[in-house]
Amino acid sequence: MASPITPTITIVVARAINGVIGRDNQLPWHIPGDLKRFKSLTMGSAMIMGRKTFDSLPGLLPGRRHIVMTRDIDWKVDGVEVAHDVGSALALAGETPVSVIGGAAIFALFEPLADRIELTEVLAEVEGDVTMPDLRSSERWREVAHEDNQAAGETPAWRTITLVRR
Repeated sequence: MASPITPTITIVVARAINGVIGRDNQLPWHIPGDLKRFKSLTMGSAMIMGRKTFDSLPGLLPGRRHIVMTRDIDWKVDGVEVAHDVGSALALAGETPVSVIGGAAIFALFEPLADRIELTEVLAEVEGDVTMPDLRSSERWREVAHEDNQAAGETPAWRTITLVRR
């Protein structure tokens, strides 16, 4: 009997060099090039996120499924699939590639299951109230690509990094 097909799971995260990933339920920076990269990476995928991350979005993002993990059994939004744990979120995704987009608790739940991490490293110390450890220090991950992007005007310098599971 064939085993069920599991989707590719990619963590898509932007993180400042001091570990900050959020402030007041928003990204604490605006990097247009990273937003374009995020769109490219997540297009056609099932995006899994926590409710606060969903609330931080400008609305439903076209071309992607929205799966929100929440403890609130009564929470509903048109166009959003709701899950209450990792297993049910993955069951909803089915064979569709998965993009895990935050927040910190959701990243922690999916990191042991992920195949790849697409990291945007903001090359600045940023104030914030949500942090995430640097997963590159883990023996589970190996860097396979990176690209540096220079600061421009109000946009800080940033680096894109692709990590794959060892």
